[in-house]
Amino acid sequence: MSAPALRCSNLGMSTITTPPASLEVFRDGHRVPTDLWQCETPPRAILLACHGGSGHKRSRAIVAIAEAAVPLGLAVLAIDGPVHGERRADGDLTPQAAIAAFRQAWREGVGRDDVARDFSAALDVLVARPTYQGLPVGYVGVSMGTAYGLALLAREPRIGAAVIGLWGTNYAASGHLAALARQVRCPVWFTQQWDDEIFDRAGTFELFDAIGSENKRLVAYPGPHRELEGRRLDEALAFLVRQLAG
Repeated sequence: MSAPALRCSNLGMSTITTPPASLEVFRDGHRVPTDLWQCETPPRAILLACHGGSGHKRSRAIVAIAEAAVPLGLAVLAIDGPVHGERRADGDLTPQAAIAAFRQAWREGVGRDDVARDFSAALDVLVARPTYQGLPVGYVGVSMGTAYGLALLAREPRIGAAVIGLWGTNYAASGHLAALARQVRCPVWFTQQWDDEIFDRAGTFELFDAIGSENKRLVAYPGPHRELEGRRLDEALAFLVRQLAG
């Protein structure tokens, strides 16, 4: 999987990083495919980033997050989902193959808790490095990133703010998500697409309502289901930077 380099010009730097570094992360005897996007200067915070059901850790959506977040001083840590990227035995990285495998895996409960544990394991490896010790931690993951990310937000006390959304309680095999959402305490920026053809408004509102954080906001944008990009991504990252800086 190839990925472009990042220019950190927003921080007044002229250096260009290499493509993301792969971290050696293992949990319970299995390798967790992990990439780290960063500038050459010390970061201000760590951002855990989870791709959607049709992607992988170097997909266009994650690259967009890294391109926008790294110049803000965020080191971006991404892993492959349970049936995505390097975890696929056939090596097929097309969105069509990924989304089909994800929908089946989700209905069968595959990765329901493993994604959260894998992210925590990757974070353990990163914060063991002196450069990253004591840094605030954020999370961004919509659609599949929310479906699997709620377990992480409910159980990982190091996460200080999160961007999630594009999922609802009445989607298949999602009955457990409201209980996880009630355990979330960090500030949350929850996004929805007003004309989402996959997740209806009733289920989306119900999931947002269940979030236990006292600091949460629902941000709706026009249009169908889609990844974070452009203005929506900029506003999401602005929220994270404000919360983590505080």
